Amino acid sequence: MTSGGYDPNQNPQGGQPYGQPYPQGQQQYGQQPQYGQQPQYGQDPYGQQQQQPQYGQQPQYGQDPYGQQQPQYGQQPQYNQDPYGQPQYAQQQGYGAGGFGGAQPGELLPRFAARLIDGVIAGIPAGIIVAFLGAALGGGFVASIITTALSGILITGYFVGMESTQGATLGKKILGLRVVAPGGAAKIDPMTSLKRNVFLAASAVYCLGSLVSLGLAIYIAVTIEQDPNKQGWHDKFAGGTQVVKG
Repeated sequence: MTSGGYDPNQNPQGGQPYGQPYPQGQQQYGQQPQYGQQPQYGQDPYGQQQQQPQYGQQPQYGQDPYGQQQPQYGQQPQYNQDPYGQPQYAQQQGYGAGGFGGAQPGELLPRFAARLIDGVIAGIPAGIIVAFLGAALGGGFVASIITTALSGILITGYFVGMESTQGATLGKKILGLRVVAPGGAAKIDPMTSLKRNVFLAASAVYCLGSLVSLGLAIYIAVTIEQDPNKQGWHDKFAGGTQVVKG
């Protein structure tokens, strides 16, 4: 017999004698915790180790706490795939989101202001010429028809000439706008420019021409505001011209 009442000869395998309690601080396998006792963090009540990180322990880079694979440092996710492996669909630019060549379409108010500037630039010389011609013809009904037609032709010729040779009128240049031909060409040909300015040519008709021109101008302004590409009725009539910034 040894001190403490334990005889190794009675239990040669070194285990605890039958019926003897385990020493304090040890827990038998499969033994549930006592009532009111909380299991240790990271260990379930039956002694099995859980796969959750310990308190204060950071998960390894490239793996989240629940085992989902994350991209390694410096590794870029594949195209059309987010970092967690979920496929994404490429977002395509919607039709009408921009101008030709990525240029931004011109808004209605700057285009309207450019028309006013061009009206003054082209209207003053045309008015002087028409006044001298009217005086030379001696006035009257016939002189009014001729001068009205000449005024409409001169103003329309200004827009067609500037757009087909410079790509923009003086008013558009001042406000940073330009006219792009159908398909994205830098300049438009005279016939295409004449089509997009046909509402100005209507003013060459005596009396009713001015009213027709005004009505078409209002309709063009409405269609510009409603169109995603800011193309008015006259732009589409000309085959798809567009006024852009730059």
